[in-house]
Amino acid sequence: MNLPIVTYGDPMLRKEAAPITKDYPDLKQLIADMFETMYNADGVGLAAPQIDKSIQLVVIGFRPYNEKTDSYGPEEERHVLINPEILEEKGEKKYFNEGCLSIPEIHEDVLRPESIVLHWFDEDFNEHTEEIDGMFARVAQHEIDHLHGKVFTDRLSPLRRTMIKRKLNDVISGRVRPKYRVKNKK
Repeated sequence: MNLPIVTYGDPMLRKEAAPITKDYPDLKQLIADMFETMYNADGVGLAAPQIDKSIQLVVIGFRPYNEKTDSYGPEEERHVLINPEILEEKGEKKYFNEGCLSIPEIHEDVLRPESIVLHWFDEDFNEHTEEIDGMFARVAQHEIDHLHGKVFTDRLSPLRRTMIKRKLNDVISGRVRPKYRVKNKK
């Protein structure tokens, strides 16, 4: 099911999400619905708070980019992160242009570590602790921020935030109309 996405200004995006257990009701269906919602919105990651659920669940899906061939790989990477925790930041911090399904039409350069050591459970509640890098690390960090009540614009300099304030207000007021379903403002 294609679910509506919560947009900037909704208090849900500022909540600390709760951990979940393997007996969370209809977890497999929720994961499938999150992937469908993310793909319908042309996203590469989606956190449960973005679909109005304050739980620690993230889905990520993208085709890896190969810089040597300047092309995208044929196989898609798909990840489900349950109760993810960043244990360590590694490598150099680099800027990357980020956007967010909850903040449509705004893209900014965000500084994040190249790689991280991540602990999480997958959809079958198998435990993982791995050093991840590249697009997976970038998207995981962005989505894990959502689980802690943060959005990518919080990582911008005060000057940059001031410069995009009007655009953010347009999202809050509903003047920005993305091509995907969003949660109706109250």
